[in-house]
Amino acid sequence: MKELRRKVILPVFQLSELTTEDDPQAFKRVIDQGKGHLDLIYHYRFVWDEQVGRGFNYNLFPVVLSREGMPWHLGTLYILSQLEGETSPVMTSYQSKADDLGAYKEWLDTQIRPDELIFQFPKIKLRRPTYRYHGHLQKQIQAGEIAPSTGRRRMGTVVAFYRWLIENNYFQPEYPPWEEKKFQLVFKTTEGRAISKRVISTDVSIRTPKSEDPFAGAIQDGGKLRPLTGKEQDWILEATLAKGNTECYLFQLFVLATGARIQTAGTLRLRHFIQSNPHYSKSLTGEGEVFKLKAGPGTGIDTKNDKNGVLQVPRPIYELLHTYATSERAKVRRGRFEVKHGEHPDPYLFLTQQGSPYFTARDEALRFNPELDRRHEKTGQTVRQFLNEQVIPYVREHHNKNFHYRIHDLRASFGMNMTELLMKLVQAKTITLHRARMTVKDLLWHESLTTTDLYLNYRNQMDAIYEAVNGYGNQLKKWTERAMKGIEVIDE
Repeated sequence: MKELRRKVILPVFQLSELTTEDDPQAFKRVIDQGKGHLDLIYHYRFVWDEQVGRGFNYNLFPVVLSREGMPWHLGTLYILSQLEGETSPVMTSYQSKADDLGAYKEWLDTQIRPDELIFQFPKIKLRRPTYRYHGHLQKQIQAGEIAPSTGRRRMGTVVAFYRWLIENNYFQPEYPPWEEKKFQLVFKTTEGRAISKRVISTDVSIRTPKSEDPFAGAIQDGGKLRPLTGKEQDWILEATLAKGNTECYLFQLFVLATGARIQTAGTLRLRHFIQSNPHYSKSLTGEGEVFKLKAGPGTGIDTKNDKNGVLQVPRPIYELLHTYATSERAKVRRGRFEVKHGEHPDPYLFLTQQGSPYFTARDEALRFNPELDRRHEKTGQTVRQFLNEQVIPYVREHHNKNFHYRIHDLRASFGMNMTELLMKLVQAKTITLHRARMTVKDLLWHESLTTTDLYLNYRNQMDAIYEAVNGYGNQLKKWTERAMKGIEVIDE
């Protein structure tokens, strides 16, 4: 089945309701019906919740579409109802939900009488739409059309959608849409405290068993990250410089030097790098000086999970970014931003050639902008596109035809760079292993030493894996050589 457009993103959405002409908050709308027809006139006002003192206005609001490209009222109402309960909604999450519901509606529209099927839950379980859609997703997974994780997410969204339909009395199914099992899940936090959580599982859930590849060379640190070797780090900076993209060069260099995530590097502010007399401190690793840059809520710099922390910016990197911030190149880009959007109260350090931010800060994304004219959030797409279309092809052509990486891998590369530097100091008995662990933990903002130890054990673990495989490979070679001798013996 060909996948169609499942949603449309509205740059500006303001929830309104019909009202009368004499309403002091009324707006008049006139719709031209064409020559020979009277204009359609009605009055509306924006919805305002007196109890919470706010309206329901959103940027980048997703509208779920049917297979014919028409708005699907039930799916869109579900999205709106979920948003109404959020004070700080992340719109990309709701856009993902809209895409999932659009996929479900797309499947429904291929069935007989879809508007009836959605509410039909007969006695025979496999005729119910939830079970039929579950089977459809399983077939898509087996055919390789979607990833297991995508199937699991889509089914989970459909289950949540039906819960909402039932709870809000849109219908009451004759028979249950699924069977539930309730159990207590016990786990430990990063601090070692045991927590018990009640979990409800359904028999239409799609399980996604994990299979780890020991040769992937990945570290689980907020996602699977692959530390680049020193040679690979040189390659990507060489490629970025060769392509003439100063901003992406500095962007990657900053991540390699500090371990910052993409949203952190993308929301650095101009004011942080134009200080006339910056204060430098001694580096945690004991080599050189660093500028301590605060990041997190209240600083203008985004962090994962809004965590507050300090980035250790090496002095040469800070001075380089200071030079860039005051350069004519950076001023031109800020000027292009002002032409399109007006003066920014807290300008970003990095802007694209068109004067757009690489990443929209969270607090800025949460502020409703009635003048917004784009249909997507800035979340580093420009950087990722440049790496995929320019940097990786260059490295493959000039160095390694199988090379690949993602921007997040540079964080792991920083972690390994620091780990190897500190482990040399441990071997030289300049510092203790405990101090090395704690330093890496602080530099990477880890909550738990368990994650930090993944970096400390990485090289030894990879060496052990390859040594074991190579050793077993030698044994297999001996066995196959013996077998070959037997095959070569002529049967008399």
